Amino acid sequence: MRINVTGVMVDDQAEAHDFYTEKMGFVTKTDETVGEARWLTVVSPGERDGVELLLEPDGHPSAKPFKEALVADGIPYTQFAVDDVHAEVERLKALGVVFTQDATDFGPVVTAVLDDTCGNLIQIATLK
Repeated sequence: MRINVTGVMVDDQAEAHDFYTEKMGFVTKTDETVGEARWLTVVSPGERDGVELLLEPDGHPSAKPFKEALVADGIPYTQFAVDDVHAEVERLKALGVVFTQDATDFGPVVTAVLDDTCGNLIQIATLK
């Protein structure tokens, strides 16, 4: 058994696609219309056959309150690995990405938390 798709609930798939491709640097893997939504996934450019991130509509009645509660408590919805958190924070800030936690050293890991513009906080991390 292996993970092939994981998701992040977004309030606008088109906006999420722009953010995750143009700012975060992912590339589109699948974009198919499914009813009123899209099966829209992105992958890391260096791992095109790797785990897909589904940009899933947050239409379920419990989704928005769940996401709002996480944001209110400062809890990231998910985490992505990067080679150098400090460099990635600078790159993303130059693109206008807003951080709720700048690069912070926690001993064995350096993390930062950003707002994905689609209702989520996302953590980036580098293990030392």
